[in-house]
Amino acid sequence: MNTTENLGRAPGQSLSPQARPGARAWFVLATLCIVYVLNFLDRQLLSILAKPIQDELGVTDGELGLITGLYFAIFYCVVGIPVAWLADRTNRVRVLAIACGIWSAATLACGLAKTYPQLVVARITVGIGEAGGVPPSYAIISDYFPPGRRGAALALFNFGPPLGMALGVALGASLAEAFSWRSAFITLGVIGIFAAVFVAVFVKEPKQGGLDAPLPEPVDATEAQTGFWATVKMFFTRPVLLLVSLACGAIQFVTYATLNFTTLFLMREKGMSLSELAIYYSLLLGIGVSAGMYASGWLVDRFGARSKTAYALVPAIGLTAAIPFFLGFVWAPGWPLALLFLIGPTFFNYFYLSPSVALVQESVRPNQRVMAGALLLLVMNLIGLGLGPTYLGAMSDYLRPDYPNNSLQIAFYTLTPFYLLASGLFVLLARALKREAAMHAGV
Repeated sequence: MNTTENLGRAPGQSLSPQARPGARAWFVLATLCIVYVLNFLDRQLLSILAKPIQDELGVTDGELGLITGLYFAIFYCVVGIPVAWLADRTNRVRVLAIACGIWSAATLACGLAKTYPQLVVARITVGIGEAGGVPPSYAIISDYFPPGRRGAALALFNFGPPLGMALGVALGASLAEAFSWRSAFITLGVIGIFAAVFVAVFVKEPKQGGLDAPLPEPVDATEAQTGFWATVKMFFTRPVLLLVSLACGAIQFVTYATLNFTTLFLMREKGMSLSELAIYYSLLLGIGVSAGMYASGWLVDRFGARSKTAYALVPAIGLTAAIPFFLGFVWAPGWPLALLFLIGPTFFNYFYLSPSVALVQESVRPNQRVMAGALLLLVMNLIGLGLGPTYLGAMSDYLRPDYPNNSLQIAFYTLTPFYLLASGLFVLLARALKREAAMHAGV
């Protein structure tokens, strides 16, 4: 029995968690992962090429933090909600293809920008397009892979960010050094437009909930409703969903702040060149983040069947383990030692993503999945993507008069308490999962 043979099952029928997904499911997963690579590559390219952009356009650290953080996140998060609601009720594949075309065209426009305001407008448009990328993909994958295999499938899909980071550093830095930073944006924008056409032609829309066993009966009328505002109310009044969103936001405050300023930090304060970034930093990102995401997804699939608290405890343990390595990375006097310490955060920082996405997707009804995924992204990206880079850039500018040669280093140190906050929130999530399981067991 394979996945593609069961896409037409009635919603009330369930598929064994041990059923093997078919070839079509793996093809779709690979395609969506490639699109996610382009999504994250386009998103991070501005941060990767921060120094040459700063040199040409005169952008400060604070302005860089705004354009890679708050300006992008506001539109990315706000537009994502109505797009997700639409995708849950129409064709998710078509929404994804259109979104990919928009953000790719906007990436191309970034390469044509002559001033900071023009770059801001292009960047905002990238955010608008990318709002329709990830939530529909989560739901499409969840309807191609049965329960019990979604953790690993979503972990493989979530290879998109590390691969996007790695390719962004390798290709972006190489193209910028050989030609200019503009050529990197233009080239990758064109590739993305072709990818949008490929998705529209070759990816088929799966049946919503075709692989799911029935969820437990709703405990109240609010949980049973699936309209726009009913889904919003359900999401923010369920402690499990609210806590997982806040915990993800707290750690994304660190991860996005770090990610958006690491290349600038390594080049300006650790003495690394573009060519060295293209080789060493890209390999570290591609291997380290991918390994961390897959390890966390595997651990959740292995231990989550025994207790859903694994969805919270795996991230909590990983983030606590990352702290000493993060401090070593910031302290290191040169880039070789800094990269050695960075292996730890690169591996452990993303232990939260696959478990959190899988938890949300399996905690709501099939026709709420895109919307629930978008609400998860709304909370964690407004906090993490919106505030993290904005805070770090502003803090670096604030500290520069007193620390003219290492303002970013001192600013990086101030991120440490957010690791502790995120770990604490995941511990609270574990307790909420226990309470919810006990409540459903008593129904």
